[in-house]
Amino acid sequence: MKAITIREPGGPEVLEWTDVEDPVPGPGEVIVDVAASALNRADVMQRMGLYPVPPGTSPYPGLEVSGRVGAVGEGVTGWRAGDEVCALLTGGGHAQKVAVPAGQLLPVPRGVGLAEAAALPEAAATVWSNVVMTARLGRGETFLMHGGAGGVGTMALQIAKALGARVVTTVGGPEKAARARELGADQTIDYRSDDFAEHGPYDVILDVIGGGYLERNVRSLNTDGRLVVIGLQDGFEAPLNLADLVFRRLSVQGTTLRTRSAAQKAAIVAEVRKNVWPMIESGAVRQIIDRTVPMANAAEAHRLMEDGGHVGKILLVDG
Repeated sequence: MKAITIREPGGPEVLEWTDVEDPVPGPGEVIVDVAASALNRADVMQRMGLYPVPPGTSPYPGLEVSGRVGAVGEGVTGWRAGDEVCALLTGGGHAQKVAVPAGQLLPVPRGVGLAEAAALPEAAATVWSNVVMTARLGRGETFLMHGGAGGVGTMALQIAKALGARVVTTVGGPEKAARARELGADQTIDYRSDDFAEHGPYDVILDVIGGGYLERNVRSLNTDGRLVVIGLQDGFEAPLNLADLVFRRLSVQGTTLRTRSAAQKAAIVAEVRKNVWPMIESGAVRQIIDRTVPMANAAEAHRLMEDGGHVGKILLVDG
């Protein structure tokens, strides 16, 4: 098979569409013949050498795929060759085949095309695990999503709205603001000219930026507010006034989905299938796809993501 390999840390030009060995299913694993994968910020960071691959993980990027089951390993039940699926991965999705623990498979939701389903697993699992399972967003609360035009952001806006929250998001520019409002945002804030902290308080904040946003995030939380940091685009360090946390009973948590165990991922995937898939099948939540790019041209997709002009997911399709 072919896969996207990273020759060395660097720019998009270090990506190569290369012949590699086919994966073999281990006990409890399924081989998926990949129809499409999606590009995530973690893939860009991995290419740059800023996101080490977890031990025992495929060295190829790609955190989600859609396709058909090609083979099942020992002990797998409930899936058979030919089933149309999408899957949450720890890596390896930017390839023609990938081995996946069976607990991380999802059926393609009714009404969603096979390739388009690749836009769902990572974003849905990230949002549900952090916004609901960790931060416990409730009906009537105010939710702030940083970067509401991205793959995670467009999913978060829709799920938070479906849960009955008031939804606020930061975006870059009027076009992205308009798209965010279409997806359910009650208020958009242009981070280039306005300070989100002046528009709080917020009960739950999902932050993909990190760094210098920390102080303002904490300052703008409501009493008993919850901040979940899942990205570090703005850096790894920032000062924090602990008095804010203590006297207003705030919670600050950092998480990452990729390094969780297979059992933890399976539990999250089960919750997504139970709670998010009905939202998708009813039309309350939909996958947002900016464009598709041939997997062999992954470097182009990386450049598009780094330019920051996309809304929703950039898909990589085989063939």
